[in-house]
Amino acid sequence: MARAKGGYGFLIKWLVALGDLMILNVLFYTVYRWTHLYFGESFNVQTEVMFLLLNFSYMFAVYFTPIQIYKPVIHFDKVVQHALSMIAMHALFFVACMFFLKMSGDKLPVYFLLYYYGMLFGIFTCWRILVRLLLKRYRSRGRNYRQVIIVGAGKNGLTLYEEMKDLTYGYKVLGFFDDNLSLKTTLPEYLGKTSEVEDFVMANKVDEIYCTLPNSQDEKITRLLQFSEKNMVRFYLIPEFSRYVKRRLMMENIASLPILAVREEPLQSFGNRLVKRAFDILFSLLFLCTLFPFIYLISAILIKFSSKGAVIFAQERTGFYGEHFKCYKFRSMRENQEANEKQAEKDDPRITRIGQFMRHNNIDELPQFFNVLKGDMSVVGPRPHMLAHTKLYATAIDKYMVRHLVKPGITGWAQVNGYRGETKTLEQMENRVRYDVWYIENWTFLLDLKIIFVTLFNMLKGEKNAY
Repeated sequence: MARAKGGYGFLIKWLVALGDLMILNVLFYTVYRWTHLYFGESFNVQTEVMFLLLNFSYMFAVYFTPIQIYKPVIHFDKVVQHALSMIAMHALFFVACMFFLKMSGDKLPVYFLLYYYGMLFGIFTCWRILVRLLLKRYRSRGRNYRQVIIVGAGKNGLTLYEEMKDLTYGYKVLGFFDDNLSLKTTLPEYLGKTSEVEDFVMANKVDEIYCTLPNSQDEKITRLLQFSEKNMVRFYLIPEFSRYVKRRLMMENIASLPILAVREEPLQSFGNRLVKRAFDILFSLLFLCTLFPFIYLISAILIKFSSKGAVIFAQERTGFYGEHFKCYKFRSMRENQEANEKQAEKDDPRITRIGQFMRHNNIDELPQFFNVLKGDMSVVGPRPHMLAHTKLYATAIDKYMVRHLVKPGITGWAQVNGYRGETKTLEQMENRVRYDVWYIENWTFLLDLKIIFVTLFNMLKGEKNAY
């Protein structure tokens, strides 16, 4: 029983680390030999020293980006993100060591490192995903689990039970403790009253206690907490407000007083904002200095032939923290008095023929890269709305203004999930806002790249909701 329960779980991190080291070393040797055989390159390096630095750098990288593959819940996008962080940290330490030991330059050129780390990221990611899949399969067979009990059979307790039933998370829920005896016949597994928890835990080798009792029962909670600490049983407290706050919260502290923020915002971090802004500047400069001049020339000619008016249409929109800014677009409509209030509709008579083509393929949004360069917008973010719509929806939708906690974007998470173009109903706008808020709470650099890739794909095939 003990072996099935533990399932050699303590070895998981060591096995993952061993696999990491094998990949690092075998791939380095393979790339080293490949460049020597096929390109005739011979690097003036001491291979023993290089391999020593390679493994030494891994020890530092794994310290700053710990192995998390064994956790109960970790999504695959987080696995990829963690693999990228690990590789970036390893490259930083490895190159720094070579620099200080004067082993960089022609002894091990830049292109070799680009080959190596590019391949390493791909293989490393596949390896971590494979480990995660194997671990979930292993747990689904009743191995590597923790025995847990739930104290309190209210709504939170039942919700927790439903989540923990998935064996791939590595939990085995033994049952519930609650002082309401009428729940005996309705609970999946009623074990007794809260006063019986201590005896059951000692008799059944319980690993973790999850307490969902309300705050009014603080004496019982304190008793269970003290018992857990004396007997080395991990104790988890599910807060009462989780009944109505169904989102990931962020813990902060003022002195010794814990404070919970109602939402986690990755872009509150200076480092994340720096990465996003640097990417915005590089991406927009690259586009504006290469493709945009040709697109502008062709679009300007077609727009001028289609109708009278300016090539670029500038409109006041709501931006970062509710500030107004001039949003640039290629003019796709004939000049009209409703431009600042009325959304474009299907078969809208205001839209020119060339304007319809540009809107269908997102070409009309391309001048907004100037907004990105100025800092009014980002490449990815919630789409900026007209001022009239902001005023309307701010009172009709509870979380509408939350979407302005980040810079608006040329494209966004809501747009690639089908919420682009006209919003005919309040429900459609609520769904768009829901996706925008999710983006704010779950931002990663890889998510931005994914949104850009999907947007480019949609541009090539055209979007049915773009009119």
